[in-house]
Order: sequence, then structure tokens, then C-alpha cells
Amino acid sequence: MEKVKHLGLRIDSETHKKLKSLAEFDGRSINGEVLYLIRQAIAQHEHKHGSLK
Repeated sequence: MEKVKHLGLRIDSETHKKLKSLAEFDGRSINGEVLYLIRQAIAQHEHKHGSLK
């Protein structure tokens, strides 16, 4: 089983508020929304530049 990694993130109040609203709109937790956005960014990068290692 793959071990889950922990990532601490410092974020300003305004960005946090907007991220929370975005997550709620999409029916996700904030953590789920951050993972979704990161995966989207990786997919876009790989589509443009090829697979990452």
C-alpha cells in the first residue's frame, strides 16, 4: 500500500476563503479541491510537454 504524503501549505485568508468556496461549489473538501487542481495542472503540463518522471 502506498504511503500518503503530507504537504503543509501556507495560504492567505482571502485565497483560503475563495478556495473553500470553489471546493464547496464543486462538492469537494478543500483538500480534495487542492488535489484536483494539482492533478489538472500536471495533466496540462504533460499534455503540452510530455510525461513527467
